[in-house]
Amino acid sequence: MIRHMIKEAITGKHELSRHAYGEGREYVPLALRSQELWEGLERKSHLKIFTQAGAMGFGPQGNAPFIDEAIASGKEHNLHIDFLSSAEIKERFPGLNLPDDYIGFYEANSGFLFSENCIAAYKELAIHHGAETSFQNPVIDIETSDRSVSVITENATFTGDKLIISAGAWSGTLSEKIGLKLPLKTTRQPIGWFEANEALFNLHNFPTFAAEVAINGSKALYYGFPSFGGCGLKIGRHDYEDVIDPSTMNREFGSDIHDEGHLREFLDTFMPEAAGKLKKAAICIYTRTPDGHFIIDQHPEHAHVLIATGFSSHGFKFASVVGEILSQLAMHGVTEHDISLFKLARFADCHIKKE
Repeated sequence: MIRHMIKEAITGKHELSRHAYGEGREYVPLALRSQELWEGLERKSHLKIFTQAGAMGFGPQGNAPFIDEAIASGKEHNLHIDFLSSAEIKERFPGLNLPDDYIGFYEANSGFLFSENCIAAYKELAIHHGAETSFQNPVIDIETSDRSVSVITENATFTGDKLIISAGAWSGTLSEKIGLKLPLKTTRQPIGWFEANEALFNLHNFPTFAAEVAINGSKALYYGFPSFGGCGLKIGRHDYEDVIDPSTMNREFGSDIHDEGHLREFLDTFMPEAAGKLKKAAICIYTRTPDGHFIIDQHPEHAHVLIATGFSSHGFKFASVVGEILSQLAMHGVTEHDISLFKLARFADCHIKKE
């Protein structure tokens, strides 16, 4: 029996869903399977799950490894994407201000997920099929034996044959309770919604985007969403690292002098007509691995304990297929998907703590 007692913390109401993948072409088959599962979830639910808005990426030619890998992944997996020069990007999306030496791509089949609806739909379906949930019930300890696992919480003890730990920023703390040291780093990530020229940046005229750009003499990686329903253009900086303790972090946007500044410097340079008044802001948490790839694996000493964490800010779009992978591992000990990239053994400093 598998009980879910821990949920990933999600900040924001929509998440990118893209197929041409700058983090590595190995992700593309998982992204395509995720898309199938999200579409299946929408058919089973009364909630809106996915909106096709297109996805764009751009950066300086020859000096943007993320964009180059996304383009290479699209070619290798025969995705339906357009490869664009700077002039072609600006002609298609006139709200952009790009240098002449930039290149990019556009993928019409991508878009974004309504993350809160995704979670609500899965929860409703799980309960309908007999799942039990327990919220606001902190884990105190985890005890393992050869054939079972017990999770001790403030309110009760839950015992089952298998356990999946997928606790976001708290995965490291919980994994230590079963003797596993994970090389995770949690960071504070500001995001903002800015008043924009709606004619240029609305959902029908502008796609989701990833941009690897040069600003003030250094490279930076940004991502964002078009404005819809008057919310404004949403933007975050992916590579900004402000390491924090998730239990004590300051969640107030603006408490760090760089919160708005890092976002505005991109908009001022590349999307000046989307650099209006800050309409809304939030603070996210990333749980990062050293190489930016996920951890999805069995515990080295307890095969009936599974770990899924370190999604490094690009995991939500894969939540559907990660769930499929974990269910297959829990039920059968193997999965049909290639998860060799996500094994714990790749980390030299990932070790069992000795008592």
